[in-house]
Amino acid sequence: MKRVLPLLCGFMLAPAAAHAVEAPQKGGTLRILVSSAVGTLDPQISYVGLTKFFETPVYDTLLTYPKFAGPGAQPVIPNLAVNVPLPEDNGLTYRLTLRNGIHFSNGQLLTLADVVASFRRIFAAGSPTAGPYYSAIKGADACLKDPAHCTLAEGIETDVATNTITFHLSRPDPEFLEHLAWFHASILPANTPAHDMGNTAPPGTGPYQITDYNPTTHMRFERNPYFHEWSHDAQPAGFPDHMEVTFGLEPESAVTAVENDQADLMYENVPLDRLGEVGSKYADQVHIFTPLLYYYATLNVNEPPFTSLKVRQALNYAVNRHAMVIYDGGSAVAYPQCQLLPEGTPGYERFCAYTAGASPQNPAPEWVKPDMEKARQLVQESGTKGMRVTIVTPSGGKSDNTALELRSVLENLGYKASVHSISPAVHFTFVQNSDNHVQISISGWNADYPSAASFLDTLFACSNFHLHSDNSPNMSGFCDPRIDDMMHHAAQLTLTDRAASNAMWAQADKALMAQAPAVPLVQTKRVVLVSKRTRNVIITLNDEILLSQLQVP
Repeated sequence: MKRVLPLLCGFMLAPAAAHAVEAPQKGGTLRILVSSAVGTLDPQISYVGLTKFFETPVYDTLLTYPKFAGPGAQPVIPNLAVNVPLPEDNGLTYRLTLRNGIHFSNGQLLTLADVVASFRRIFAAGSPTAGPYYSAIKGADACLKDPAHCTLAEGIETDVATNTITFHLSRPDPEFLEHLAWFHASILPANTPAHDMGNTAPPGTGPYQITDYNPTTHMRFERNPYFHEWSHDAQPAGFPDHMEVTFGLEPESAVTAVENDQADLMYENVPLDRLGEVGSKYADQVHIFTPLLYYYATLNVNEPPFTSLKVRQALNYAVNRHAMVIYDGGSAVAYPQCQLLPEGTPGYERFCAYTAGASPQNPAPEWVKPDMEKARQLVQESGTKGMRVTIVTPSGGKSDNTALELRSVLENLGYKASVHSISPAVHFTFVQNSDNHVQISISGWNADYPSAASFLDTLFACSNFHLHSDNSPNMSGFCDPRIDDMMHHAAQLTLTDRAASNAMWAQADKALMAQAPAVPLVQTKRVVLVSKRTRNVIITLNDEILLSQLQVP
């Protein structure tokens, strides 16, 4: 990519220039800066992009997405399994063969028993995608009702003689292969406790292991001494000998540290007020890419005033998405988001139901400006004017600015609004739990893989709302059986008619926005700064920057 992107501050920011081809160099310590900790290290529990980013070279799944960029990087490929299975019995049976000779980082040999136990653990430990991703496995319904006694005896069959695993489904799952490749299906030792491991990382099969973690200060990776590369495309051997992560440095300070070669990579985007400087002085160290990621405000439909559809629609009309673009870095790296599917997702059709002159029945092609008159009218009709509203946001950076902007909008609509900032490490679990009575929260969502279901079903299906639970990705508490049926139909069409499936997902997007369980704000690009010495930056849609492939001679 050679495009030059203009910035608000008047400088130009170009993607990093390619370094001269050099022989690959192993060794050294990769130094990474992150503003806050990752939370739990349990790969079957964490639903935070930062954790997946760090643990991609630590854990493996039966299938995976290729660890390279380009058009061929989308279909899943074999990883711990030697084959991508073809569906049998009208999509109800999948057979895979496990690779031989792979060891966990504790020296234990990977066996079929570990695979079966890992899938049981998804339910027993309360993985947030147990329902949405793995409920089609026979016996999963019983596991969801009684996780402690989960067996999946009917759903997973093994044959030691042939080293095969056979999955039996109770219904076709058009994205079952993608679900086998998803992070929560990481294969762990069979004796891994069936609860959230928290700050203790279970052994994995990847090229690295986490050897030290303090959520307030640091995390350290060492090589897995038992790792050998079985597939470069699936899990390549790593280049750095060590990776050291430091938590707590604000993005402003992190930029300076990377510029001065005191660190090699900062996870957060380059802050807005540093983009001009970075674009003019360090352009060959900047990498820009567009993940399937957008930011939005979750509206809890079970907490007043957002129990009222009119209030939810009013806030969608009133929010100034242009201001949100500025808070996220300007038009070079962000653009208004007015729907629940981001650009680049299957089924995406651009529309905006909540802008001046538009409505859910007559949407505009794109967002233009707020319609405060319509918003105030809806609030007046709702009878909720004057109520107190608290916005819960992860502390620091652009989230605080976004929350303050929303507070101003709510106050202009007649509410008594306030902002409650909490640590990013606990924000996601806090806003999921209905016991915390969160009215509105600032969130971001990055697709698990290129799929409309990964956004619409995961975030808004009835089955993904769980009362009194920290693992309830439907943070809005939204449930509409009619829209659920629409999404289910769209998913099943994937097996026979992808074009019709995409059209149905587009309808579901419009139907959800008509009910307004959230306020989409912006879709963003990632602007990542690396040190002068860092080489071999490989970026994929599913895994972002591949940490294991960075070279720090």
